[in-house]
Amino acid sequence: MFSLSDEEFEKVVSQAIDDLPDEFRSKLDNVDIVIETSPPPEVRRRFPRNRLILGLYQGVPQKKRTVGYGLVLPDKISLYKRNIELVSSSREEIHARIRKTLLHEIGHHFSLSDKDLRRMGW
Repeated sequence: MFSLSDEEFEKVVSQAIDDLPDEFRSKLDNVDIVIETSPPPEVRRRFPRNRLILGLYQGVPQKKRTVGYGLVLPDKISLYKRNIELVSSSREEIHARIRKTLLHEIGHHFSLSDKDLRRMGW
């Protein structure tokens, strides 16, 4: 396991967000991207077979929004720092996993399934 300081981890996440193409980043205006140390118990209970969750999208995917969608709390993408570090053996691998996890969760925001995302390499 390799680890980064909280500050460096945040910088890598910020850079990964900044590196997104404008057409994606502009559609994340009602999405909070947060860093959490580990998934909370209620999240871990939702994934009993996969205890090592790197990230999670919580919200209403774009294609499932109806005309009545509005005045809602922001969607949320959580990145789980400790789990990302647990599966990484170098600084570069952490950077790559952050990017891949962020892209994967953003894909869910844009209504892509896990199957679609795996096919795309995310």
